[in-house]
Amino acid sequence: MTYELNSPLTTHLINTLRDSKTDALRFRQNIKTLSLLLIDKALQEDALKERSMFTWQGKFNFQQFDQSNLLFVTVMRAGLPMLEALMDLFPDAQAGFLAIKRDETTHKSKLYYDRVPDCRGKHLILVDPMVATGGSMIDAIELLKYRAPDKITSLNVIGSPEGLKRIEELYPELDIYIAQVDERLNDNKYIIPGLGDAGDRQYNTPE
Repeated sequence: MTYELNSPLTTHLINTLRDSKTDALRFRQNIKTLSLLLIDKALQEDALKERSMFTWQGKFNFQQFDQSNLLFVTVMRAGLPMLEALMDLFPDAQAGFLAIKRDETTHKSKLYYDRVPDCRGKHLILVDPMVATGGSMIDAIELLKYRAPDKITSLNVIGSPEGLKRIEELYPELDIYIAQVDERLNDNKYIIPGLGDAGDRQYNTPE
C-alpha cells in the first residue's frame, strides 16, 4: 500500500525542491528533512523495546526502537542524503548500498554495485528519492527479497502514478511511504512536474 504524507509542510518542502534556484546544500537539507517525516510514519507499527538506562535521577526503564533490527538500503547516489539523515537518527542501525543506473535509451536498469549486509530478520527500509518507471526500485526489491528480511518498506520523496501502480501490482505486500505523488510520466519517462535529476542537483553534477 502507498501512503502519501500530504501535509502543508511536505508541500512546502517539495515545492522548494522544484525551484531551479534551490542550491545543492538546501536541496540535500530538504531531502533529509523529508526523510525524517517519512520514517516517522513508516515506523508507526514497529514495536518499541524496553531498555534500562541511567538518567540524572538514576536507573530507569524506557522504551526505544531496537536499532539493531533496522537496515537502511539506499540506491546510490541520489539516495545518499536520505541514508545520512536516517543513520544520524539511528546511528546503531546498519546501512547497505546498491548502485542501479537507468539506460536513458532503453529505460532499463542495470546493477553495478551491491554492498548490503545480512538481511535476515531485519526491517529493511529502502530509500530512493524518486520513483519514475519503478524499474530501479523493482530491481532492488528483487535483489533483496530473497535475502530473508522480516519486512521491506520503501521511503520515497516523489513518484509517478504509473511507477507506483506497477510496483503495487508486483508487490502488494510492500508499504511505500512517499512525500508526494506527482501528475505523470512524460514520453521520456521523466516525472512531471518532478524535480529534475535529484542526484545531479544534490551534488552539482553537470548534465
